Amino acid sequence: MRLIQISDYQHQTMVLAKPVYDKNKRILLAAGRTIDPKIKARLENMGINFLFIEDEVSKGITIDDMLDMPTWTDAIQIVQAFYQQAGTTRTPDIQGLQQVANQLIQEVKNRPTLVMIPTATMTKELQPYAHSVNVAILGLLIGKKLSYNDVKLRDLAIGCLLHDIGKELTDTYEDHPEQGFHYIRGISQLSALSAHVAYQHHERFDGKGFPRQITGKDFIEFGQIGAIADRYDHLISIEKIAPHDAMEAIMASSGTHFSHPIVTAFSRSVLTYPPGTKVRTNHHEQAIVTEINKHLQRPKIKILATGNEIDLTKQTTYVIQPHETA
Repeated sequence: MRLIQISDYQHQTMVLAKPVYDKNKRILLAAGRTIDPKIKARLENMGINFLFIEDEVSKGITIDDMLDMPTWTDAIQIVQAFYQQAGTTRTPDIQGLQQVANQLIQEVKNRPTLVMIPTATMTKELQPYAHSVNVAILGLLIGKKLSYNDVKLRDLAIGCLLHDIGKELTDTYEDHPEQGFHYIRGISQLSALSAHVAYQHHERFDGKGFPRQITGKDFIEFGQIGAIADRYDHLISIEKIAPHDAMEAIMASSGTHFSHPIVTAFSRSVLTYPPGTKVRTNHHEQAIVTEINKHLQRPKIKILATGNEIDLTKQTTYVIQPHETA
């Protein structure tokens, strides 16, 4: 199994490895089937830009360190309901949100990492809420690397899940961080630290962010984590940048957008080359990533021409690079 952009789908050689869902979280296309070119065009019009597929190249590859789709879609549904309650007289479902946070915490704690599912595997109506779930997963990976305890992880997860809730309260983009902050602060069961994730997720370490243009230590750790997670998911899901390029962009922002310790924690907890990624080696061989080692940036790969598998933690002379047509 591997993840591809829908534009790279070839119905003669590929079948779906995971279902495609509609805006109501119902299965639109089941795993195991091919996609007719006309249906492919309809999916693109719905905002679906990524697919999990099986083909000869990815045969036998499983992505074990990925949140299963039903758990992910259930979390998206709960977050969607919470967001849609903002600005109404209805009491928000704090318990449901906390359950999502606790489940994500356990998923992150029990795995060396979590492979991200791009938000654009869902229809455009669900993408904002899928983004919030992904930001929470990324934030928790960073928090875990920083040795946060369960209380801090829960506050961080809640803040990340609600980082964009201000968009439900204002049509002015620049105002949504502050609106989200005040909304979260108005819920007594939620932490002020969670609220600051919403307030600061568009700030920058060099003071060129918004809404307050804060800098240095005023850009608190929780805010930076929310900001870096938000930026990374936007890069891979909306701008459709490959994970290795998104990682490079984040690392290049160290000292300007984010502090060096936060960027370091991020780079050591998020995969550069997930399983199923086509790569090339410094020996000019085309290969595919098959498995993740404890060293996240030195996975196992399979040479496509020979089928030989190489563990990069043991073969230190091998270096992998992006495959231009992956």
